[in-house]
Amino acid sequence: MFTARTVRLLVPSAAALWTYALGLWGLSRQNSVWRDEAATWQVARRSTAEIVQLLGNVDVVHGLYYLLMHGLFELFGPGTAVLRLPSVAATAVAAACVAVLGHRLAGPWAGLGGGVALGLLPAVQFYLQEGRPYALVAAGAGVSTLLLVTLLEGRGRAVHWIAYSGTVALCGLLNWLSLMILPAHLLTLLLSGRNGRGGRSGHDLGGPGEPGEPGGRGGSGWSGASAGLGKRWAAAAGAAVACVLPLVLFSRSQSAQVSWIPPLTWHMLIGPAVLLAVGGAGALLDRRSPYRPDGPSAAAVGLPLLVVPHLGLAGLSLIQPLFLDRYVLFSLLGLALLIGAAIGVAVRTVSRRLPRAGWWLLPAIVAVAAVALLPQALAKRSPASRVDDVLAAADDVRRLKRPGDAVLFFPSARRDTRLVSPDAFSGLEDIALARTPERSGTLKGVEAEPARIRAAMLTHRRILLVTDTPAVSRPPATERDRMKRSVLRNHFRIVTDTQTRGRRVTLYERRV
Repeated sequence: MFTARTVRLLVPSAAALWTYALGLWGLSRQNSVWRDEAATWQVARRSTAEIVQLLGNVDVVHGLYYLLMHGLFELFGPGTAVLRLPSVAATAVAAACVAVLGHRLAGPWAGLGGGVALGLLPAVQFYLQEGRPYALVAAGAGVSTLLLVTLLEGRGRAVHWIAYSGTVALCGLLNWLSLMILPAHLLTLLLSGRNGRGGRSGHDLGGPGEPGEPGGRGGSGWSGASAGLGKRWAAAAGAAVACVLPLVLFSRSQSAQVSWIPPLTWHMLIGPAVLLAVGGAGALLDRRSPYRPDGPSAAAVGLPLLVVPHLGLAGLSLIQPLFLDRYVLFSLLGLALLIGAAIGVAVRTVSRRLPRAGWWLLPAIVAVAAVALLPQALAKRSPASRVDDVLAAADDVRRLKRPGDAVLFFPSARRDTRLVSPDAFSGLEDIALARTPERSGTLKGVEAEPARIRAAMLTHRRILLVTDTPAVSRPPATERDRMKRSVLRNHFRIVTDTQTRGRRVTLYERRV
């Protein structure tokens, strides 16, 4: 019904458009920006020299991403759409890669099912609209895995090895924990060499049951050259690691930034265990598939991509706590690929008995999954899905302020509200600030000594305090913050107290 060439274009295009549409849905998140995105926003608005100065002190692991966003903010201006559209586009690219992989390794229905499934995964929907680099890493992981499969199929050239190494290095510069994709790819290489999966023919689509089925197991015999492939892969992987290694070593001096991550506990592994179980079921179904590609199977690609990064992150977390799902978001491409392989098997099974029903099985599965996950999808697009909202706090400040008022931030990291929305703070004096974030090369600036802050507070009649709501606030950790709280408690009274989306803005007035 469709030619093989048409299907090769339709499958990834449909997956990408579907994912892009999901990303555009509720993109502004009711005009909210939370603290992690606020870091991207405020850094992207600085000059290149100021960004470089910042990276010498903090966030060097995000340096490449900040420079990218700086360029976009310079071109299009700051805004929630500019902040998040790169992640939307990157996730669409990742979905297209999953679709192409599924098509090559398990047939068109597997490709389309896997590409569509990626955008429906709750974790992907969270970072699909996040102004941080994790979706870009996922896109790079998809591209590098696709290049690897091309090489394993014997269709690659030297330029493919260069592109593979460069893509892995680029992902590592965006987040060096993405280098855990290399042991996953090594396992794929080993499994593929052992299995020696053989050739296929490029048939046209005759129906849903046998779309693009192989003509037979053939005998490309690529496994006989697996040693040569292994050497070339090792050289490409080594070059990528060499490019990222300076970043890894330098970032160790900034490891205090992740000191807040809790130690690994068993209950933190429940979610990944569920994902691995689902992926394992998909891998078992793929083993029953009659589809035999030239290179690796869908299971040989998807299962290592899903399992190895999670195990690697868990192992690293035993040395230093780092176990956050966003660091291995790219591993969900493996899960989507395995889900797609399972869908492909289901379509073939149904089509053998009910040929017409096979065409409707994937739409039915997608519809049921979309309805079942709709509460999750709505929740991810709500401001309540994040810890706080700096724009809501800025609106409160804008409403409560008067000329000559002072403003305090507790802790000083809450100054991100002002850095994202400086117009809301015009006319207010930041009485604790000694050196601005831009001049000090920091995210939150350098504050004055406690005695100086106390003296400045006592010279003002009205002070606006921007802090966290009680549900997410922490006890004062510095002498400066303890001083702020003490002076406000002993010398000021609360006039207005507003709490919106995780941020609290309190107006204090001097006691008579």
